[in-house]
Amino acid sequence: MSDISGGAARDLGPHQHAHAAPSTQQMRTVGQRRRDAEEKLEHHLQEARHKSEHHLLADETEAASPDVAKP
Repeated sequence: MSDISGGAARDLGPHQHAHAAPSTQQMRTVGQRRRDAEEKLEHHLQEARHKSEHHLLADETEAASPDVAKP
C-alpha cells in the first residue's frame, strides 16, 4: 500500500481522536451554542403561539359578526 502522508504522523488539526476528552474551552463553546439554540427555539415557539392566538381571535371575531360581508 502507498503511504500518502510521507511517513509522518497524521495531523488531525483541531479534530481529536474519538476517545479523547474535550477541552474545557470546547465544553464551554458547546454549552454556549446549546444555550443560544435553546433561546432561539423558545423565541420561535413564542412567536408561533402568538400567531396562533392572533389567528384564533380573528376567527372568533369573524364568527361573532356574521353581518360582515365575506369576500
